Amino acid sequence: MRIDLHTHSSASDGTQPPAALVRAGAEAGLDVMAITDHDSTAGWAEAAAAAESIGIGLVRGIEISTRFRRSGVHLLAYLPASDDPALVEELSRVVAGREERVPAMLARLRAVGVPATEEALAEITGDTAATGRPHVADLLVRLGVVADRSEAFDRFLRPGRPAYVDRYAADLVTMLGLVTGAGGVPVVAHAWGRGSGRALDREAFAELADAGLFGIEVDHLDHDGAQRAALREIAADLDLVVTGSSDHHGLGKLDHHLGVETTAPASYERIVARAAELGSRTPVVGVG
Repeated sequence: MRIDLHTHSSASDGTQPPAALVRAGAEAGLDVMAITDHDSTAGWAEAAAAAESIGIGLVRGIEISTRFRRSGVHLLAYLPASDDPALVEELSRVVAGREERVPAMLARLRAVGVPATEEALAEITGDTAATGRPHVADLLVRLGVVADRSEAFDRFLRPGRPAYVDRYAADLVTMLGLVTGAGGVPVVAHAWGRGSGRALDREAFAELADAGLFGIEVDHLDHDGAQRAALREIAADLDLVVTGSSDHHGLGKLDHHLGVETTAPASYERIVARAAELGSRTPVVGVG
């Protein structure tokens, strides 16, 4: 059984529409996959319809931008209720922070001579529910300023670079309570990638486990072998589930093809069982 629990569609910063993403998952030989767009459930309905039609298992989820100990941490929320009022309200604040950030980034790019306009960006984002830095990176590619997203982030969009602008992110401990209150199962994404390791030591994971954290995404391309071994040890000590995922973004992220990293069936079953314990109203789609 091949299970990939972290993928993105064009409802956030992936390049494939939700239905196309699900079809690609089936073609890649996945039995179960999750759609986890950034701070949004906008792609759920289309993805679920495709999963029902194809017969692939679909876990509906969200990758939520949070902050912990002054560092950004991404939280995967599996099977929460999309209409839970408290969760919806906080996600709206996060998305608003994204939307307020984008014009400021474009202004900073123009200040360094890059003709980055909101009209040009709109041609890329279309009806995307959650816009952000990857879309600005795509604009820089279209303008011929950089070759790909990686160069755009390295030259312009990472902290300390000319176009970087901070934004609102939810408090991680608070968000753990909101996710579990909505019947969802929270797992930290790429725990020691992208600077999160500064905040997430063993003591931090113990604190987060007490607050409701259920798992750690260990098998991710951002982690080397030593990091994976250390994270597995922490997970075992705290009885946290271990997951593995591609973090697929279509053409938006190189080498992260569907199924490049996978989650063990026993870990997946623990997540589904935990959602049931929490009273989740969002079942896995496309499986009997």
